[in-house]
Amino acid sequence: MIETRIALPRAVFTAEERTLVCFGALRASVFRYPSGIEAVRLTNARGAVVVLPFFGQMVWQAGFDGVDLTMRSMFPTPRPSADIVGTYGCFAFHSGLLANGVPGEGDSHPVHGEFPTLALDEAALEAGEGEAGPYLRLVSTVDYARGFGPHYRATPTVTLGADTAFDIGMAVENLSYRPMPLMYMCHINFAFVPGGEILQPLAYTPAQTVVRRAVPAHVTPSPAYLARIEALAADPAGMARLDRPGDCDPEQVFYLRGLATDAEGLTHLMLRRPAGDGFTIAYRPAEFPKTVRWLLANPDQSVAAFALPATCEPEGFTAESRKGNVRYLAPGARAAFSVRAGYADPRDADALAAAIAAMNG
Repeated sequence: MIETRIALPRAVFTAEERTLVCFGALRASVFRYPSGIEAVRLTNARGAVVVLPFFGQMVWQAGFDGVDLTMRSMFPTPRPSADIVGTYGCFAFHSGLLANGVPGEGDSHPVHGEFPTLALDEAALEAGEGEAGPYLRLVSTVDYARGFGPHYRATPTVTLGADTAFDIGMAVENLSYRPMPLMYMCHINFAFVPGGEILQPLAYTPAQTVVRRAVPAHVTPSPAYLARIEALAADPAGMARLDRPGDCDPEQVFYLRGLATDAEGLTHLMLRRPAGDGFTIAYRPAEFPKTVRWLLANPDQSVAAFALPATCEPEGFTAESRKGNVRYLAPGARAAFSVRAGYADPRDADALAAAIAAMNG
């Protein structure tokens, strides 16, 4: 139940960070980066997430128990950009919504679509009480319209309670009289963990952990890189443990097919760190029929996006249309998505590892 809702006009964001809401052990503070981009820091007793309410509602940074969950990049702070590659350093962004992935032959959309750096219209903070206890929620909205083209209303959200995991949501409604293509991915960029192990409720077989053999235009392949792809295609378990970071330069991409779920319809994956703790993600394959894994490690940037929930694969609009992976929303129809991402301390990581093993049968 929502107890308080506070509108966030752009004028409340200043260079000096200041607390705007205290709700039990939860706190929301607001500030503006030197680049001019507004930010909200949602904090609980164990950590915080930084969200950009008017800039695609990216989650710029997340950390709990002193552990930073966020990818390493060339961007210490967000930069204004017309597309995601101009500010690629966030923990999570909304990829889509009209097109998704790397544009291929026949495509004209930007990398990962129009939404990642889209200027949003409004933002508000909500404080409330749910089944799991008190929470703070950042809600942004945008009315996206193009003359002679698509028209939709999108509402991304980030919700933090007392736990070391938080919820990333997206709802979209087609306001046009025509069907609207929908290609959505919740692009969560966890930090690369040398020596980490990826636990998944799915076999590491070529049929279920499928290596992407297609080489995107931004990658210049060497014979050694192509040989690595073929070796992983035959035995994808070779990338279950991140003990050879050099094998992820250039990137390695996998498609996960047939993830098992628990009694509530959720699938769970974890990147277990050598210290025994881990990074976690949970979502419903009923909402996200596709899952992508993206691993990259080089001196400029490193990321272990070990589970990217999606409605499609990331090969661009034309290629995904050929595969039948482009969903269409009827006029007036609405779609909603939710992902829970975060951190597990060693004790919770032990329990989650056992649950994932049980889901594997």
